[in-house]
Amino acid sequence: QVQLVESGGGYVQAGGSLKLSCAASGRTFNSHAMGWFRQAPGKEREFVAVINYDGGRSEYADSVKGRFTISRASVQNTVNLQMSSLKVDDTAVYYCAASLWREYRSDYTDYGMTYWGEGQQVTVSS
Repeated sequence: QVQLVESGGGYVQAGGSLKLSCAASGRTFNSHAMGWFRQAPGKEREFVAVINYDGGRSEYADSVKGRFTISRASVQNTVNLQMSSLKVDDTAVYYCAASLWREYRSDYTDYGMTYWGEGQQVTVSS
């Protein structure tokens, strides 16, 4: 019933930029927190960024702060992740996530996310 469809993954040279998008269907997520997480081969999934229901609050992992920007648009219930100054260490599968709550939970490792997309591969070459 709930589906998160991501797009925008691909290959990019270190220092370049890439934009990921996530469209939610099955229910309206304009009034719910959403976010992005990533997982590198052999590593645990880690938090990247989250945004609350109206876009008024957001948080970023220290490793991406200043380089990545999360935003949302009401059209197609879309959340975006603009990635700039990409590093080789950014290489991972990036997952879009959505919460049942309007506000994300900073005290949760998954920030209160419930639904997950299938992931988009982002590869940064040196």
